[in-house]
Amino acid sequence: MLMDRFGRTIEYIRLSVTDRCDLRCSYCMPKGFRGFEEPEHWLTFDEIERVIGAFTRLGTRRVRLTGGEPLLRRNLPELAARLAALPGLDDLSLSTNATQLSKHAEALHNAGVRRLNISLDSLRRDCVHELTGRDSLPRVMDGLMAAKAAGFAPIKINMVAMKGVNDDDIETMVAFCIEHGFVLRLIEAMPMGDTGRAAHFLDLQPVLARLQQQFSLVPQAADLGGGPARYWSTLDGRFTLGLITPISQHFCATCNRVRLSVDGTLYMCLGQEERFELRPLLRAGCSDAELEAAIREAIELKPERHEFRERPGKIVRIMSMTGG
Repeated sequence: MLMDRFGRTIEYIRLSVTDRCDLRCSYCMPKGFRGFEEPEHWLTFDEIERVIGAFTRLGTRRVRLTGGEPLLRRNLPELAARLAALPGLDDLSLSTNATQLSKHAEALHNAGVRRLNISLDSLRRDCVHELTGRDSLPRVMDGLMAAKAAGFAPIKINMVAMKGVNDDDIETMVAFCIEHGFVLRLIEAMPMGDTGRAAHFLDLQPVLARLQQQFSLVPQAADLGGGPARYWSTLDGRFTLGLITPISQHFCATCNRVRLSVDGTLYMCLGQEERFELRPLLRAGCSDAELEAAIREAIELKPERHEFRERPGKIVRIMSMTGG
């Protein structure tokens, strides 16, 4: 098993297959941003399979496909099928904005993807348009319904909750998730780049207290994907709420993941700068043993925790550059 200097087992990798996105969410990517990675620097499917194969041999059991918007990467179901076939990989999931999902849901499910996280910050069309820079809600809803019909479970709605922006929409989103059997996850905005720092931060602890009272929520111990969310459910099990609180109640002590960007850079922490570049090794013809040794070396760089609260201006890269 991969273990860092602080005794944390690293069994989860978030794999960015592109830094491109068809939306411009205000907390993620600046308007007019053009600093995308050159395609010749993207890891090929063969290179991705080699890296993830090395991680699984070292004990990694979970992979999440992310972006940017991962469904903009051509032939993604092919890559998903190749990764799902790797020995030792127990869980293959996908994060998406769902604008392209109606076209790909069935193929992704057939390829072995079973769980989806779908970014949706409001059910108000005008609010979504303002936040994403596109009139995207109808396409997102089509994608959600296609995913439900294809048999994905669970489907999690990721809602970045922002004060004065969409905090009044939370109860409406709860009702929508109850109706369709979706899990709702509320996320605190992180101060990554100028876009993240400009987001209207909302402390989710008072929100949790309000929802616990309204819906009689009780803590849930079930494993819903191995990520950082803490979960609560209604007594009848019809609704599950997750909270991701990197600011008000960070989860660094139990962090079990690293991120691999589209250009082959391993990022050890969203809120720190430690990184390790794998692409030069891959393209120099490294052996599997050398690749595994490099991964172990990279994990040694993982910091103890982020400093989002203490040093909110530290991280200048935007979220889409790191991977979701």
